[in-house]
Amino acid sequence: MNENHHSPLIVALDVETFDEAKALVSKLGDSVEIYKIGSQLFTAYGPQVVREISALGKKIFLDLKFHDIPNTVAKAVEAAVVLGVGATRRVAPTSLFMLTIHTVGGKEMMIAATEAGKKKAQALGVERPFIVGVTVLTSDTSTANTSQLVLERAKLAMESGLDGVVASPQEAAMLCRELGQNFIIVTPGIRPASASLDDQKRVATPADAMAAGSTYLVVGRPIVKAANPQEAAQGILKEIQDAKKG
Repeated sequence: MNENHHSPLIVALDVETFDEAKALVSKLGDSVEIYKIGSQLFTAYGPQVVREISALGKKIFLDLKFHDIPNTVAKAVEAAVVLGVGATRRVAPTSLFMLTIHTVGGKEMMIAATEAGKKKAQALGVERPFIVGVTVLTSDTSTANTSQLVLERAKLAMESGLDGVVASPQEAAMLCRELGQNFIIVTPGIRPASASLDDQKRVATPADAMAAGSTYLVVGRPIVKAANPQEAAQGILKEIQDAKKG
């Protein structure tokens, strides 16, 4: 599986209702391929929301941040892989593009997750989803040396077989330098220059994040809450393309 075949933009479906989620996907049309489904929507609607968004031909970034004993996380990853395939296989071989686990769960847990994902995908005959580790939440400003902590957790994630990490734009350049270009960096906290920072502290513009080495950019409120979501998405995509050209 080659992540370069996909657009770097991931839109976070951080909305209250399933109808809002479907309406947003409809408005964005072909502009956006990958959608993040997080705790809010998944808790409210469960696996149904993954199946329904998948049935629209979209890829899913399942951001549930699994963190538990190794066996429990391994079973959760297996269930996620099965969910991405779908009971009837009406959608693509797998719609589950990527999922998250917490790096604070430790090496044994991360290894169990990666092995479970590989084995289940092989058993089903589908491409395995990327598994990325959450390092430090972008809202967390309590750590004195955030960069060092992110690097330590990212190195452990790489040693454990994870495909990449979730990290803020401020750490992306450092991670690329230390861990190489093939280690995926998923960056939340993306805000166009004119947007509000809301509750996230470590943020950057799309252009800055791409220039720093981020692989995927997760954008929520600047698109979800925009008067014209498609126009907002197109603006961010243009910033991404301009950054690549630069």
